[in-house]
Amino acid sequence: MRSDSEPDDAALLREDFAALFDRHAPHIHRYLARRLGDQAADDLVAETFLTAFRRRDTFRADQRDARPWLYGIATLLVAQHRRDEVRRLRLHQAVPAEPDASCHADRVAADVTAAALRDVLTSALADLADGDRDVLLLIVQEELTYEQVAAALDIPVGTVRSRLHRARNILRAALGGSNPLHSTEEGVRHG
Repeated sequence: MRSDSEPDDAALLREDFAALFDRHAPHIHRYLARRLGDQAADDLVAETFLTAFRRRDTFRADQRDARPWLYGIATLLVAQHRRDEVRRLRLHQAVPAEPDASCHADRVAADVTAAALRDVLTSALADLADGDRDVLLLIVQEELTYEQVAAALDIPVGTVRSRLHRARNILRAALGGSNPLHSTEEGVRHG
């Protein structure tokens, strides 16, 4: 959290763009790396900030935090790479995990379960509508609030809520309607 003595992002956009980059690039890189991998993230971080620099006049001066705006730019860049993302998710699903012969039976069972879960989730994520996937990943991976996602994607908060609800329902259905992280006994106890 920034102190009151630190300049807000609107001031940095006007006066010290390098400081704005230093402040937010790690967050944007992490988001892009999760979506597209490290190599593409390196390129797209640069492109995100180049776009932000070119469009700095469009940033609302009353906003203290540029991160949602930067996430919006990054998300638009991800959309340009959408086919590659879906192709990579499908390929990831098709490549079987390498067996580890040194594991104990419990570890093997856990690995098999994790691999099966990964495949189901990967397929379900690939099948989500683009907007639903963007909202889900910004909330789950980047831990943005609904309001920040709305600002990032330039959509109403109600649309964020409906897209997240739809994405969660699709993922829940893909997982058979239950949380695979809880055993049946735990589900009964906490239920």
